[in-house]
Amino acid sequence: MSHAEEKIRGLNSQHAGEQLRYLYGADEELLNAQRERYAAMIRRHAELFGDREDIQMISAPGRTEIGGNHTDHNNGRVLAAAVNLDALCAVSPRTDLKVCFHSEGYEPIEMDLADLSPREEEKGTTRALIRGVAAGMQQAGYRIGGFDAAVTSTVAGGSGLSSSAALEVMLTGVLDGLYNRFDMPYILRAQISKQAENDWFGKPSGLLDQMASAAGGLVTVDFRNTAEPVVEALSYDFARKGYSLVVVATGGSHADLTDHYAAIPAEMKAVAQCFGRPVLRGLTAEQLTEKMDELRTKVSDRSILRAFHFIREDARVPEQVKAIREDRIEDFLRLIRESGRSSYMYLQNIYADHRDQSLGLALCLAEEMLQGCGAWRIHGGGFAGTTLNFVPTNKTGSFVGTMEKAFGKGACKVLNIRPVGAARIEF
Repeated sequence: MSHAEEKIRGLNSQHAGEQLRYLYGADEELLNAQRERYAAMIRRHAELFGDREDIQMISAPGRTEIGGNHTDHNNGRVLAAAVNLDALCAVSPRTDLKVCFHSEGYEPIEMDLADLSPREEEKGTTRALIRGVAAGMQQAGYRIGGFDAAVTSTVAGGSGLSSSAALEVMLTGVLDGLYNRFDMPYILRAQISKQAENDWFGKPSGLLDQMASAAGGLVTVDFRNTAEPVVEALSYDFARKGYSLVVVATGGSHADLTDHYAAIPAEMKAVAQCFGRPVLRGLTAEQLTEKMDELRTKVSDRSILRAFHFIREDARVPEQVKAIREDRIEDFLRLIRESGRSSYMYLQNIYADHRDQSLGLALCLAEEMLQGCGAWRIHGGGFAGTTLNFVPTNKTGSFVGTMEKAFGKGACKVLNIRPVGAARIEF
């Protein structure tokens, strides 16, 4: 029996089943689909790189942002969760620094990690993320090396579930698993991933996406000190309370929207600088109001609106956390709806081009269908991608049906919260 077939047979073991249930949930149909997915990646690796005994399976989750829309980059607070959609690879070590990276649906990548400095021509590419993660790990004192990887992902690019963070955190897991002890602290995984996205890839994101992917579970994160963010794990079963988490992908792409994303933190920080501060954290709405005449001569009205959004949204997160801890689901859902309105009215990240207002339509349809008995809001960076909806279980079927009638079959995903970040699956 080949090494690949031996590993595939191991997918049916009790130990493998327990790990897969932990990552993806207990639904047997879903588990069988994951076994087939894992087997396909093992066979793909064997086809590309030969029958290897030393392959590892590394997974990292996408994330859902529940509270704190565009607060992380101004040292704010967030509420987020890892989800049961992931980037997954079958990977083996090499004896040199070459990387062969075959991601399903994309052109193969071959590169060398001998030079880890950022390259202008790689901005916006997977090559940049691979090089940036390797550089960050080396700087942190971890061993690195080349690798052969067959990769797939259920975190679709442009979906708003942070495919880039899932890929980055997966890459930290690859190098940690192949050349170290796979015990990197999740905060360091997140920081290395963010640095790769900022300085190598060229996207000025905050730390929310990477932290949620790296930490796993439902977490609240306080970024007052970005070098040492405070992460608190929460436990809450929305399904037991009668709600499903449903994301709706309206078909828009995040491509070519970097300037729109970059403008949000830049405009917020421009307001903060009017008060002699680098970021908005710590300012109050009263301070903005008192200085309104001066602010309007220095920054745009949109900058001021976005600053008001930050202040209110940052204060909303601990209220959401308190409602969860005290099991006040209706108060929690009300706060989610308030967050959604603030993003629409003040943050203004629902659409970038008035000719495509699909996200706004998805929010309108959700409000029409749920009528206050659930919650709906923009999800993640905005401008394109997805909405997040808390849908009563008895309405989930009709909600999904209506949304997919509007946005196409497969537009909706009902999510589970994944309890762990980067994972090495052993069988």
